[in-house]
Amino acid sequence: MGQTPAVPNHIAIVMDGNGRWATRRFLPRVAGHKQGVESLRRCVKACVDRGVGVLTVFAFSSENWNRPVEEVSGLMDLMVGALTREVPRLSKDGVRLHFVGERGGLSEKISAGLVQAEAATAHNTHLIFNVCFNYGGRWDIARAAAALAERGEPITEVSLDREMALSHVSDPDLFIRTGGEQRLSNFLLWQSAYAELFFSDKLWPEFDEAALDEAIGAFQRRERRFGKTSAQLSSGAERARQPA
Repeated sequence: MGQTPAVPNHIAIVMDGNGRWATRRFLPRVAGHKQGVESLRRCVKACVDRGVGVLTVFAFSSENWNRPVEEVSGLMDLMVGALTREVPRLSKDGVRLHFVGERGGLSEKISAGLVQAEAATAHNTHLIFNVCFNYGGRWDIARAAAALAERGEPITEVSLDREMALSHVSDPDLFIRTGGEQRLSNFLLWQSAYAELFFSDKLWPEFDEAALDEAIGAFQRRERRFGKTSAQLSSGAERARQPA
């Protein structure tokens, strides 16, 4: 058998189910998004406590602009409020914020808030917290390829990887999606090539520390071969244990 994985260094999450959580309670959808922020706060703290190095979440996709105007407006207001309230708390916990995505379509207030939040947490080292906002996996790949082409550089796997929006961190080890759906939804298409996938039936506002531990436990029970066989991994482990 291959080596048992430790706690994943990088966890990526599609936080799905906020709207359905609210609808089932006869609440407006934005109430579900507000509750989702509470769940995210718990998740960030749990990742710090468990020694996870990187957490990347899908906060707002480039396709989410197609949602009802009142919901999009509510999400934008929620982002502004979260930046004001959460950044001091995140900084206290040693969390470094990165916002990943196209900023051209965002309001000046939100764009300025993202820059300020990144600057305020730039010195922190306990957890890198990537928030993908107005992000899409295809946009990420196309943007990287276009940047290389503009500079006249060859487009290879190595050069593309260096140009991707998450080039400052390693690729996700564990990809979690809540809400019972089993698809990537244009999230981290390039980076998730070898991620272990975990789908939870829990709606995002219901996703707590126990649910995170369940996902991590499932990850730890898997054998990560990266194209090799179990026998190769086992023999490699044996050789590594032999004295030089």
